[in-house]
Amino acid sequence: MLRRLSSLLLVVCALSGSVVINRIAVIVGKRAIKTSDIYRDLRATQFLNHDRPDFSVDAKRKAAERLVDQTLIRDEMEKGRYARSGAADLDAMLMRLLQDRFGGSTARMKDSLSAYGLDEDQLRMQLQWQLDVLRFIEERFRPGVLVTDEEVRAYYDARQTDLKRQFPQLKTYEALAPKIRTSLEGERLNANFEQWLAQVRQRNRVEYRQGAFQ
Repeated sequence: MLRRLSSLLLVVCALSGSVVINRIAVIVGKRAIKTSDIYRDLRATQFLNHDRPDFSVDAKRKAAERLVDQTLIRDEMEKGRYARSGAADLDAMLMRLLQDRFGGSTARMKDSLSAYGLDEDQLRMQLQWQLDVLRFIEERFRPGVLVTDEEVRAYYDARQTDLKRQFPQLKTYEALAPKIRTSLEGERLNANFEQWLAQVRQRNRVEYRQGAFQ
């Protein structure tokens, strides 16, 4: 998905009927994001989101931003020696995708992957990364999350009508409290992660090469 710092690479690859020079697009600390990384991220992201292929300048810039974040996260994961998710988790995630989107048909999934310029190995790499990041966030930031009973009750009191409309089968505070707690914990987990990521970005040099997204 990322890596490595080198001078301009004159590797030529075919993409959508055009010739693209694989060169450094962004430098993050001592690591590099190449144009090939950006295109690969675009294909995988658009495939998983079921979006139409889009290689516009704006789409490439957004992909580059995602890859900057991923580079910083990967560095932290390597420094902290966080474990990767297991093969069983990856197989289960791939199977859910296969069933939910392609009715269990491997042939249909491969045809769709091909339309996005991907293969199954690249898909597995993308899914593995997503699982690894989710595991990292849980291990790194979950210990700092605390939601009190008072906060759960205050949330319930302020949003009773909306909650009962959203969960009509749950009639009481006691029934709704676990869902409220999970929701509040998720919000704080994400907030802790986003705050950390913003701080890490400030501490690292990020250099965008001129013309990288044209």
